[in-house]
Amino acid sequence: MFNFEEELKKLPKEPGVYIMRDDKDVILYVGKAVNLHNRVRSYFRENIGRGPAIDKMVTLIARFEYIVTDSELEALVLENNLIKENSPKYNTLLKDDKTYPYIKVTLGEEFPRILFSRTMKKDKSKYFGPYTSAAAVKDTIELLNKLFHLRTCNRNLPRDIGLERPCLNYHIKQCLAPCQGYVSREEYREQVNQALEFLNGNYNMILKDLESKMKAASDALDFESAAGYRDLYNSVRQVSQKQKITDSVGEDKDIIALYQDESEAVVQVFFVRDGKLIGREHYYMTHVSDGNKPEILENFVKQFYAGTPFIPRELMLQYEIGDRELIEKWLSDKKGGRVYVRVPKIGSKEKLVELAAQNARHILEQDRERLKREEGRTIGAVKEIAEILGLERIERMEAFDISNINGFENVGSMIVFEKGKPKPSDYRKFRIKTVSGPDDYACMREVLTRRFTHGMEEREELAEKEMENEYGSFTRFPDLLMMDGGRGQVNIALSVLSELHINIPVCGMVKDDNHRTRGLYFNNVELPIDTHTEGFKLITRVQDEAHRFAIEYHRSLRSKAQVKSVLDDIPGVGPARRKALMRHFKSIEEIKSASVEELLEIPELNRRAAEDICDFFRKKEESSSSH
Repeated sequence: MFNFEEELKKLPKEPGVYIMRDDKDVILYVGKAVNLHNRVRSYFRENIGRGPAIDKMVTLIARFEYIVTDSELEALVLENNLIKENSPKYNTLLKDDKTYPYIKVTLGEEFPRILFSRTMKKDKSKYFGPYTSAAAVKDTIELLNKLFHLRTCNRNLPRDIGLERPCLNYHIKQCLAPCQGYVSREEYREQVNQALEFLNGNYNMILKDLESKMKAASDALDFESAAGYRDLYNSVRQVSQKQKITDSVGEDKDIIALYQDESEAVVQVFFVRDGKLIGREHYYMTHVSDGNKPEILENFVKQFYAGTPFIPRELMLQYEIGDRELIEKWLSDKKGGRVYVRVPKIGSKEKLVELAAQNARHILEQDRERLKREEGRTIGAVKEIAEILGLERIERMEAFDISNINGFENVGSMIVFEKGKPKPSDYRKFRIKTVSGPDDYACMREVLTRRFTHGMEEREELAEKEMENEYGSFTRFPDLLMMDGGRGQVNIALSVLSELHINIPVCGMVKDDNHRTRGLYFNNVELPIDTHTEGFKLITRVQDEAHRFAIEYHRSLRSKAQVKSVLDDIPGVGPARRKALMRHFKSIEEIKSASVEELLEIPELNRRAAEDICDFFRKKEESSSSH
């Protein structure tokens, strides 16, 4: 049992981070302190105006722990890390699910590539970034590959050199084809080094080189090449200007302001670079029901700049924040240069902050309207369907469909909607095993039987393991089963559920002669639906999605069945030998004309197999010539 009185006495009078936990050991709150002894004890005093949220939190605290740090600055960094990792319920949180993109140069490979990456790993690659725009990163990678003719394939080089033909990039002169050994490792590395120079911001040499090539091509009347060099030159200039970051005083600023309502706040950031407004972004802050605005702003600054790709020389804030000097020191250390945190009171700077606050208000109001409309399309539409069917509650809906062409490759689809939105992670495909021929009812019976039998088995397994709160792929049963069709499909579903002793409402989505949804079949009655309602639109989306998912699966199976090579018909030639033949000879025509001795150059073939291949093509040729 945690003894609060004893543990409070042990608190050191040093800087650090404290962690409040509930009786289930879940972290409720993370905070930092200059003096842990005074700060943590303050939570357990009465009537000190902490606000209702913190008062509620204190009643839930079952124990606390703390980490002593060498300085308040170290405590600030640790606090940020713990909040980001644990998302405590009572901390004001930056609701930012963005992962910033990086440019990754795979220097650990013999022939490096330039790749897009969302993570930065401890490997032999070199990373540039993070950047704010994924589109700009992709454009830059495309430009670099075009400039320096680097490979974009996933081939394992040098192991796979010469095993396959060069790709299209080689033929259009955008790759040096190291996969064919057309360029030495040293020559290729020189191109990579130039790309690294570019990424490090050394554009002048590349610009001069492109300009000279452009002029030379123009003098030689090769206007097509000159135009190509001109386009590359303009692209490099554009990228160099976009990525330019200056350290001049006052030229790089972030202008930050917020707008708050009852449950959340929006923080608007204007990014000023080189004295120009180059972009803006907004961020949501949660758990702000009784938070004051300066405190929300302080929490945003700490959490945002702990992970942002670039720290400007100046932050212009809407309100004074409590830890301003400490945050300035922390940001200056991160940047490697002086950073100022200021609150402008008059003039153009103050008007910019006010403009950011107005934008934050507009965003919150617009999102509120958007969410209201979205709720009407989803949760509101589900409520309409529940009212039509006389059901108390619907959260999860499952719909099924069958697809085949004259009984070929019968397949079934199961799609899931939760709270009116599709949930693709729960979609399932069924390849019909017991039915041959076009019998949709029999196919549907098999699909539903397999789906619910599997679900019951999963439930039993989880119950045996005492894992009631866990879910398998079929464990959750729907609140409503929606069949693509009328009475026949509904009766099949009711029959399957009855045999398995499962009680789930089942309705059919009935279509008219023009194949458009006209109503719901439920409890032996067809219920008409107003076609202008959100409920009707949701039923149509469910029906279309079930049909689309089944059709796509059926199409993929047909495609696989149609992919057949002439080599498949040769006795004794399986997948490994087929692959070896194509890798060695490159085409069917070359294999046809190969002698037994030439075939024996392939390690995977013995003499009998080589002779069988020659005999197969000889007989095939004789057969075709006789006709």
